[in-house]
Amino acid sequence: MTGGIKFTAPWETPLLLTTVFSVILLVGIAMIGLIVIAPLALVWGLFVAALTLLPLAVAALCAIRGYELTPDSLYVQRLGWRSTLSLTTLRTVHVDPEATADSVRVFGNGGLFCFTGTFANDRLGTYRAFGTDRKRTVVLKFVERTVVITPGDPHGFVAKTKKLRKL
Repeated sequence: MTGGIKFTAPWETPLLLTTVFSVILLVGIAMIGLIVIAPLALVWGLFVAALTLLPLAVAALCAIRGYELTPDSLYVQRLGWRSTLSLTTLRTVHVDPEATADSVRVFGNGGLFCFTGTFANDRLGTYRAFGTDRKRTVVLKFVERTVVITPGDPHGFVAKTKKLRKL
């Protein structure tokens, strides 16, 4: 931790339901691989288990736990690591609960533990998302890109960011 201002990353209900359903499904398939297939063909059983549990583990490691704001950077807290976004080229920051409406996922995770990756829509164009609740969206417009995050207190995040960055 860097001692910055911390914000939570609460989960919206659809994200929670998608994650729970996906975990049950993937663990169930892995169990079938280990219990049913492995006794008949060990390599295939282990392969099925690994094939279903690996994406689950990767998605869990990329889950967003919160955000930390400092005068120069925004840290997206993950499970055991963090993504760093420099705020030096930040131009605007505002709350927009409809920012992600009608978005298409270009590359990334669309609902297993979080919404992360590259997305696009008519409103923002191509943008990078680090979110857990699409109704708490904050849009950060940089010189070279647009980023969407979803802190627990979107208005508080915007106010603190504007104050720290003198926007």
